[in-house]
Amino acid sequence: MVAGREPRSKHLTHIIAVEEEEAEVPTCMMENSADDEQESMITKPLLDDHDGFSGKGGFRTMPFVLANEAFAQVASYGLQPSMILYLTREYHLNMATGSNIIFLWSAATNFMPLLGAIVADSFLGRFRMILFGCVISLLGMALLWLTSMIPQAKPPPCHESNKNCSSATSFQLFLLCSCLGLTSIGFGGITSSSIAFGADQLQKAGGHNNGRVLESYFSWFLNKACIILDPEKDLTTDGTAADPWSLCTVNQVEDLKSILKVIPLWSTGMIMSVNNSQLSFSVLQAKFMNRKFGPNFEMPAGSCSMFAVVGAVLWIPFYLQIILPVASRILGRPVHLSTRKRMGIGIALSFVGMIVAATVEVKRRSLAIREGYSDDSDAVVDMSLLWLLPQSFLTGAGATANIVAQNEFYYSEFPRSMSSISSTLSLLGMSAANLVASFLMNAIDELSKLGGKESWISTNINKGHYDYYYWVLAGLSVPNMIYFLICSKAYGPGKEDKEETTFHEQDD
Repeated sequence: MVAGREPRSKHLTHIIAVEEEEAEVPTCMMENSADDEQESMITKPLLDDHDGFSGKGGFRTMPFVLANEAFAQVASYGLQPSMILYLTREYHLNMATGSNIIFLWSAATNFMPLLGAIVADSFLGRFRMILFGCVISLLGMALLWLTSMIPQAKPPPCHESNKNCSSATSFQLFLLCSCLGLTSIGFGGITSSSIAFGADQLQKAGGHNNGRVLESYFSWFLNKACIILDPEKDLTTDGTAADPWSLCTVNQVEDLKSILKVIPLWSTGMIMSVNNSQLSFSVLQAKFMNRKFGPNFEMPAGSCSMFAVVGAVLWIPFYLQIILPVASRILGRPVHLSTRKRMGIGIALSFVGMIVAATVEVKRRSLAIREGYSDDSDAVVDMSLLWLLPQSFLTGAGATANIVAQNEFYYSEFPRSMSSISSTLSLLGMSAANLVASFLMNAIDELSKLGGKESWISTNINKGHYDYYYWVLAGLSVPNMIYFLICSKAYGPGKEDKEETTFHEQDD
């Protein structure tokens, strides 16, 4: 027990000594504090990556952080919708195989930020991790560009006479997957640290998130890990744990409890992410629809994914400038929707988007059959591309509402030491969702082909039943919404709820 008290006594002696030194500070130094503070603001670095630095870049760093993140998104998410056309046209893959490659690529892209966050928080730091991601992402994009420029990097074109197409060789597929893998690693390095790195620049010096005390029985089988049973056996002479595997610090236990508590809520976003990962199907729909705007302009099919981006961008001002003010007027008081309510709104919008997508595909397919295009997979039906706008807007808005709320929720609930990991949890959910989407698509493809029937996910979109596929996703969204309500209720009050309650009490 004497060895266990020694570090504490030394710590108290150090505090007393520091207080005595502070008491002896001359008055003249107090008078010059304003000048010193102004000088430190001028000479502080533009970026701050170390928690020990007192200087913060502030808002002037935001253009660099946001621009870098935007370019990373273009190199990953911006390519994924159009990639189905590249795989089917240039590599002669069928719809199911091409979609599987995209699903797995997207899963890797969304999973890599978690690994990057762990490495950044534990070893490299956020700035170095972002730099590493930029270099690797550039290398992957350069190699992917070469696959389109070098003829030997992909199969030869199909013969126009009999439409006989050669399959891609193993080396060609390996080169393609290597390019996609490098872009995923680069994206993981950038995205894993960009959000937390930007938040670091905006925080004031000395600000930190304190750990919460969890009031549940399960929180207490975890607290046992940090209880000192025998000080002479569990602690060394300097007060540290003799066996870190059996004796954890309180912070480590609190970190683990924070992760375990949010897992149910985190899992509720998977089905929504499965719905949002169907952009490849929308691109194929757009390919066989009327994409002409005026006499001289025809929108590329791959550009229809822009509609989801527009929906995502429009959701933010719609929420801030319309939903909140109208609700505040109706209720007669300022209204603020919590992060969990916004997560629920995103899930609901995604569900409605799948219903709209199925309805639009029913109309498009029936029109193609009525015009005699059942066996012509290249025919364009007399139906405007604008019919895809509602489903794209709904899925884009739903994704923004849910994912932004997730990031805000995790960042507020997790301790400061896990800020990078908290910003990647939503991406980890999207990674798992892509694997689920791949499993669902393969299962539906195999089951719908039983008895020699045409697959619902046929490469010939007019013979397939993409509408049935959308209805399955919409049906899965219903129990997922119920599951979300249960998980949200079971979570109890979060940190933001307590802060809002304290704010209202002080205001009263």
